Amino acid sequence: MEFNKISAQILEAITAIVGTGNVLTGQESLEKYSHDETEDLVYYPEVVARPQTPEEVAALLKICNENLIPVTPRGAGTGLSGGALPVNGGLLIAMERFNKILEIDEQNLQATVEPGVITEEFMNAVAARGLLYPVDPASKGSCFIGGNVSHGSGGPRVVKYGTIREYVLNLQMVLTSGEIIWTGANTLKYASGYNLTQLMIGSEGTLGIVTKIVVKLIPAPTLDALMLASFPTNEAACAAVSAIFRAGIIPSALEFMERRGVEWVREHDDIAFDLQDGIEAFLLIEVDGTNQDVIFTDCEKINAVLEEFDCHDVLFADSTAQKEELWRLRRTMAVSVKSNSVYKEEDTVVPRAALPQLIKGIKETGAKYGFESVCYGHAGDGNLHVNIIKANMSDEDWNNKLKSGIQEIFELTVLLGGTLSGEHGIGLVQKEFMPIKYLEVHFALWKGIKHVFDPKGILNPGKIF
Repeated sequence: MEFNKISAQILEAITAIVGTGNVLTGQESLEKYSHDETEDLVYYPEVVARPQTPEEVAALLKICNENLIPVTPRGAGTGLSGGALPVNGGLLIAMERFNKILEIDEQNLQATVEPGVITEEFMNAVAARGLLYPVDPASKGSCFIGGNVSHGSGGPRVVKYGTIREYVLNLQMVLTSGEIIWTGANTLKYASGYNLTQLMIGSEGTLGIVTKIVVKLIPAPTLDALMLASFPTNEAACAAVSAIFRAGIIPSALEFMERRGVEWVREHDDIAFDLQDGIEAFLLIEVDGTNQDVIFTDCEKINAVLEEFDCHDVLFADSTAQKEELWRLRRTMAVSVKSNSVYKEEDTVVPRAALPQLIKGIKETGAKYGFESVCYGHAGDGNLHVNIIKANMSDEDWNNKLKSGIQEIFELTVLLGGTLSGEHGIGLVQKEFMPIKYLEVHFALWKGIKHVFDPKGILNPGKIF
């Protein structure tokens, strides 16, 4: 599709809507918005607008829709799929001024927030009232809750408490026509026509722009225990994951870490950790609740399960400081791995009993194509992040053969009953692999939905399909 450029007249109209100080046009000002956390991708918008109200977003979308200007919505820019990259130039709508927690309703256990609120700040605000919002992606200290909604983001604790889909009750969104609607209702049940709220979650800014979010909250657990279990092989650690659930225990977090990732964290950060010979993988297991005896009993049951899978050692964190240190080991792993080499990150997810086969296949594919990989992730959900490391791979093989290796990893993922992304989204970088999993009828349905919401195709074009 051929889009139009932003003329001087359209720029003047954009400026009239959001004010001179909230329109950016110079190369230096636009640089921040030309990339996200996806590796090696840079696309500059023509103009960045920073609105602050739904009405301003509506006016911007109406102008762009009438003049066939592509629009890219953007949150904090922490995404890993290129979803916020303005691949067609045009107008980038930055949501950073939508940064208010509008209401925390303790009577109904829900809150209303704007999409530019930093996820961890919101979590802390509700925690101060004894409540829990459990969706906590690794970038929670910098990502926006609106971006989490757009990408279906998760994190460690959704294994017990559910994904972001279980916590978003209602959304205010702006359509390309300039109309402002609510997608549903602020209720726990919803059986009134098509569920537009769920449709918007994971839609990556291709259907509308979210301007308010109503989320469900739950009472916060008051106690927790944290265990770090070490294993001689990746497969043994991954096999133990499903067995823990089959034993009747649902941890509040169950994370997998490969030895090489831990080594790089030690090199990159100031985390002291005794890494013993013969240990190749770790499970970080958290159990929470309100009864210490129940938590202790669950930990004993987990320990018995781990012994069946050749677990070498189990470290019980004995203080808040040690818990924070172990969590920091896991949460900084992505940054540490990326600081050590040229890389590409993939986001696979399978039924958790299939994790041993998945990680074995990933290593075999790496050996076949000549790349290394460092794996970690939310094993309790079957969600494994695969960081493909260039290492000694030649530039020619990296640029020309790697794609075939990634395709084989996704083919295995689908064969095992999984799909291409658990929480990072498809965006720009994964869309070429979508036919591995999905049929033409899927694409026809998606494109039909897209056309109803965005008939001129101006919203985040070039993403998902």
